[in-house]
Amino acid sequence: MDTGIGRGKGGEGIVDRREGWSAEFAGHAREFGLRFGSGQPPRIFFSPGRVNLMGAHLDYNGGPVMPTAIDRGTFIALRTRADDRLRFASTLEPTSLETDLSGARFERSGRWVDYPLGVVLEVLELARRRGWARDFRGLEVLFGGNLAVGAGLSSSASICVGTAFALAVAWELPLDRMDIVHAALRAERGFVGVRCGIMDPYAIGLAQVDRLLWLDCKDATNEYLPFGAGGLSIAVADTHVRRKLAQVAFNERVEQCRLAFEGLQPSQPDATCLRDIRLDTLRSVGGKLDPVAVKRAEHVIREVERTFTARRALMDGDPRTFGRQMFLAHASLRDLFEVSVPELDRIVESAAACEGVLGARLTGAGFGGCVVMLLETAAGPGVRHRVVSDFERVFGRKPSIEIFGGDAGPREIAGPLADGGKGLGD
Repeated sequence: MDTGIGRGKGGEGIVDRREGWSAEFAGHAREFGLRFGSGQPPRIFFSPGRVNLMGAHLDYNGGPVMPTAIDRGTFIALRTRADDRLRFASTLEPTSLETDLSGARFERSGRWVDYPLGVVLEVLELARRRGWARDFRGLEVLFGGNLAVGAGLSSSASICVGTAFALAVAWELPLDRMDIVHAALRAERGFVGVRCGIMDPYAIGLAQVDRLLWLDCKDATNEYLPFGAGGLSIAVADTHVRRKLAQVAFNERVEQCRLAFEGLQPSQPDATCLRDIRLDTLRSVGGKLDPVAVKRAEHVIREVERTFTARRALMDGDPRTFGRQMFLAHASLRDLFEVSVPELDRIVESAAACEGVLGARLTGAGFGGCVVMLLETAAGPGVRHRVVSDFERVFGRKPSIEIFGGDAGPREIAGPLADGGKGLGD
């Protein structure tokens, strides 16, 4: 099926902004000069975001997921210093950071700078463990980009993976794809304190254009699934509801799933994670568990089955069955996992009523953010009109709807080693 991923296909009224990318990168470089002054021009790096089509909240429960990287993401302009001073700034957030790489006490602030700072600490620790003697020079780094923050498109993993990649280049460290993925993951789990699964850094760090990443989060095995041919597109509708309390609520869901597994595993000793629990096990002993934990477990168990069904449909060239699993996933996220909000539900309901929409569900952790839609390309204008009109009538404002192209993963865009857009390992 032709998703438009990597091609930017779409109908009138659905936005594709990639035409202005060179101007965006040039603007980011100019802003770097305003923030940090004259000198050597910065190196410019890009790290994409991602959408996940199936496998909602399965990554930290050991289940399979089906994400793909998108052509919106984080811009990182970086210049090394003669001393060991570290300076972070952002075009998207007012908070900045200035500290020394040596002799400083690094503390979590609760702001965006925790993400790249956590990666710096992880990369330094990795270099120490491997005995890489380096003179780690200070850095001036400006973050920005065209990826909506807090929208469920994994801006946090985008900045973490991108930072790890940029550090490897700037400090001339021989890090491979998995080194970078794991440094980003450890930073978010450790220094930042989000109890996230492995999906987001894997989806970004291992990205390939025109491919879905099939990732089994139980053992991290993965493969690429073809995602092209057939007149379909992926659209993303942003509610502009930002997830102010999402980290707390997300960690609560992780804990509820952990408690559900602890309560169910004695009745199924072969299970090593919640993904392994069978529905008949839940039915037989669920009455003894907290009702909330039972709901969370039922979502996970049924979502695993839906995700395997979606995979079979994809391989069989059956996008309608794939899309039905997306609608079912959203209903489960709304009713059993309880991570949706009225704005997300409205978009999914409107999309379901549109001719040419095959599937839709919230993407990301939920609590706001975006809906991902699988639709027939020719239906784009009608879908946009219906979804925007329905949403505006209820909430008094408009969502934005875009076609996202695919992406090849983190890479250097401008600098002495820029390679014209090749990703890691290409």
